[in-house]
Amino acid sequence: MIRIPVARGPEHVTEANVLITVADVEAAAERITGHVIRTPTVPSPGLSALLGAHVTAKLELLQRTGSFKARGATAKLLTLSEAERAAGVVAVSGGNHGIGVAVMAGALDIKATVVMPRSAPGRAVDIAKAAGANVILADTMDGAFSLVDELRTKGLTLVHPFDDPVVIAAQGTVGLEFAEDAGELTDVLVSIGGGGLISGVATALHARRPGVRIWGVETEGAQAMSAALASGGPVPVELSSIVSTLSAPSASQLTYEHVSALVTDVLTVTDAEAVQGTLDLADHAKVWAEPAAGCLLPAARRVLERVGEGARLGLVVCGGNATTADMTAWAERFGLR
Repeated sequence: MIRIPVARGPEHVTEANVLITVADVEAAAERITGHVIRTPTVPSPGLSALLGAHVTAKLELLQRTGSFKARGATAKLLTLSEAERAAGVVAVSGGNHGIGVAVMAGALDIKATVVMPRSAPGRAVDIAKAAGANVILADTMDGAFSLVDELRTKGLTLVHPFDDPVVIAAQGTVGLEFAEDAGELTDVLVSIGGGGLISGVATALHARRPGVRIWGVETEGAQAMSAALASGGPVPVELSSIVSTLSAPSASQLTYEHVSALVTDVLTVTDAEAVQGTLDLADHAKVWAEPAAGCLLPAARRVLERVGEGARLGLVVCGGNATTADMTAWAERFGLR
């Protein structure tokens, strides 16, 4: 019998970083109602046949702005004071968070500045600009985070992609809806960049679906959470993955605490596997996702190897902001079809 690692539980959380609760997630759900979409939760016969186990998908790629990031951005923006709204906000992003902040800030008539690394998808830059945001490109993700720190000294309010309990609680509404709309689930897979999505989803699912195992998935070269778990806390990581939307330079103490307490394990796949997973999602699930979501399929195979027969999988398909040109280039790079 293969032993499944067990999440440590909230008794291991430090006093400085208290976990959010399902009540926080429920409050976030009420706050963002009317601003975001309740995305479909659907069984996938195609993925079930491909993986040999029942699969249910939560289609966050159909969310406003093309990813779950609209939830956290909206929740944070709605908490701003009048003075903060007038001064404007700043965000740092590898792509999807920048789109989410730009579009939702534009909808709420709040001026936004978005800092992205030059490796960010061109489409993300274009969408953020079209939404009215001031977009600044930095040479690296580390440089983008440093520039944001400078801009905050000028009075802009930070909308952090993951190190904020308001944002985490709002991302957790994905899990709340999944728990309410899905059939039986034994294992749920969630992609990890900085860890905000999985922290919120795990909070909601553990409260609403006790016993469900939560698995995180990263790509090689974007392993901020794996490094944090190995080191006993967040540490800087070198970024080399093509998956810019998962490329956080480190986890935060807050997301590390959530993941170490609530997540069964964090799995790592290669960029090539993530791109192949994206192609498989198109072929078998009939959805156009991005590699940040495609990474779930190779990880799902490993989960099934570990848990054995009878598993019923849930996949949080987190985003779909990849162009046909992006996918063609990546497929050619890795020799995929």
